[in-house]
Amino acid sequence: MIEATIDITTKDGEMETFVCHPERGGPYPAIFMLMDAPGIREELRDMARRLATVGYYVLLPNLYYRAGRDTMYGPDVLVEGSADHTAMRAIRTKMTIPPVMEDVATMIDYVDGQDMAKPGAVGTHGYCMSGPYSLAAAARYPDRVKAAASFYGTWLVNDAEGSPHLTFGQVKGEIYISCAEHDALAPLDMVDELRRLFEAAGSPGELEVHPGVHHGFAFPDRKVYDQPAAERHWERLFALYGKL
Repeated sequence: MIEATIDITTKDGEMETFVCHPERGGPYPAIFMLMDAPGIREELRDMARRLATVGYYVLLPNLYYRAGRDTMYGPDVLVEGSADHTAMRAIRTKMTIPPVMEDVATMIDYVDGQDMAKPGAVGTHGYCMSGPYSLAAAARYPDRVKAAASFYGTWLVNDAEGSPHLTFGQVKGEIYISCAEHDALAPLDMVDELRRLFEAAGSPGELEVHPGVHHGFAFPDRKVYDQPAAERHWERLFALYGKL
């Protein structure tokens, strides 16, 4: 496995990005793995590595880079009221879809210049806060983002600019939306509304609710980790990206 942490230059600064891909062969389809709210950590890097080993050129960017380089947190980030949690929330609450779409465009430009990245279609998937970003990217860049997934994405139906439910009809590639049965950030009534809008738009793909699991079920270091559902998440992701 080849891996490195690099800075990708955007109009707003240097976006620290973990990059990994197989040592041999290639070029490989580029995948943008978009972080959840607690931010970049070894748990996410390990997930990026697992994806890369089956034949992908994976980018895992620190989407908090606009707030500075000191935006990676320890395990206390999940403890409400802790210093790390407070610092993270101050950044998270200012995050919006439009600047992240600019970051996606910059990553597309970056992989276009890499010999080990396959030209053409790219994939994206996002967890938690980045679920909407991944789906929005499929609508914003329909000729490049041909596979997009959201895993327990938060507030997928809202009035924010670029909210995925408003742009399903613009998607040309395939999308996969994974929701947890127990998720205060994506309650089932919202999921039902999302499914209705998704089906009405005729978008290619699938929306799936995983029974009995909670928000964050695919993260091995979380107390809510559910191994069968997490392995299903990998199965669905490999199937989606296998079409690139």
